[in-house]
Amino acid sequence: MVDHCRWQCLFCLQAEIPLIFPSRLLPKPPRPWQKRLTALFVWGGLALGSSAFCLVIFQALFGRQLEQLQTIQLGRDLALNVRLTELALERYPPHLVAELTGLDLEVVVRPKPAPVPASAAFKRQADALQLQLCQRLSHCPMVLPDRASRGERSVWIELISPLEPIWLRVDVPSMMRWPPEPTLLGLSLVGAGIICGGLFLLVEVEAPLRGLEKALSRVGDGEDPDAVPARGAPEVQRLTQRFNAMVRRLAANRRERATMLAGIAHDLRAPITRLQFRLSMPQLSADERERCAGDLQSLERITGQFLLFAGGGDSEASVDVPLDQLLAEVASSHSADQLRLDLAPLSCSVKPVALGRAIANLIDNAFSYGIAPVILRLHLENGRCCIDVWDQGQGMPSQQWEEALQPFHRLDSSRGQQGHCGLGLAIVSHVARLHGGRLECIHRDDQREGPEPGRFAIRFSLPFPDDNSTAEKG
Repeated sequence: MVDHCRWQCLFCLQAEIPLIFPSRLLPKPPRPWQKRLTALFVWGGLALGSSAFCLVIFQALFGRQLEQLQTIQLGRDLALNVRLTELALERYPPHLVAELTGLDLEVVVRPKPAPVPASAAFKRQADALQLQLCQRLSHCPMVLPDRASRGERSVWIELISPLEPIWLRVDVPSMMRWPPEPTLLGLSLVGAGIICGGLFLLVEVEAPLRGLEKALSRVGDGEDPDAVPARGAPEVQRLTQRFNAMVRRLAANRRERATMLAGIAHDLRAPITRLQFRLSMPQLSADERERCAGDLQSLERITGQFLLFAGGGDSEASVDVPLDQLLAEVASSHSADQLRLDLAPLSCSVKPVALGRAIANLIDNAFSYGIAPVILRLHLENGRCCIDVWDQGQGMPSQQWEEALQPFHRLDSSRGQQGHCGLGLAIVSHVARLHGGRLECIHRDDQREGPEPGRFAIRFSLPFPDDNSTAEKG
């Protein structure tokens, strides 16, 4: 019984822990000032590391040249000090001269060797300093490098004394000392600024803008990309936020347009159905029934155009289909004497439903505004798969072609029949963009390569892969 109560208490505690301490179990998102402070520390550390790296690089590259200039300047100063010290030693003892001048003078025959052997670079600098003194003095003094155990560098210079041998000890600064040479320090700060500036542009500006460019290209292709994360410089973040707001507005407008067009089409179908039912009643005369039937066909056509424009085939997947069979199926509702087929056996990856509706629109337009017979032609031209719909009419002027592609735009000179709302070519143009193709009009006068099957055509061209064309030729 006691064990059972213990297990019950333990179960209750386990069940209540997440309810008692929910805030401790869930990580808190960082605040904006914390992000800025973290970014400041990161860029500050990067700047310090870059300056140290540039300082080491510049010391390795320009240290030798600065060391030579430093040796020449040190030799000029030491030559004057050596000459004045030798003149003072002719009248005063060494300890008094050292006390008055602050120079480090030693009265020895030869200084003791350094506990740490001098490096080759330091020996080279000592020889260069001796050469400078020999050029500026009447005699050539001996210069011995000395290196203390704590890392200090100095040289012993032999002085001319009338009574006893005296050596002058002089510190020689190193190019690797701290603080560094002002010239090298300035160059390292400039190099660090360039490195940090380039990394800042790469990480905080260029990378977010590249992501924004990809999302913008997807918007241009008619897609709805996900929200781009706002990161990088504050200006880039504001630009990203504006872009996300624009994408949301475009998506909302597209949904509202689709909802509106679908609602219009849905509302039109109910009266169409009622009219069809009333036409079946025997009270109407033959002429009235024929006119009502024509009106019904017009309403049916308008409703279909709205539905096509609202759907557009954006969500349809592309599949590899034989285009000649697909086009033959689309043209099967027309008689063979009115619609003739000239289809080459070609296969391509397309959206079959959207492409079939687009070609059906072109065929209907050819019968409505052109002159029969209509020829549906499928062929390859300049590496592209071309679907031509030819008729024997005059067609439309080339200067009005761009206007005809606009939605809800009617060309008054060619729209004398009912049942058209100005969406036919707009739907076909949208389907062409979905396939990466293009739509163009062709007049027979513009063609110079042999006879054509009609006087006017609208061409729906698609990109055709080379492997497909090779297979067809084989």
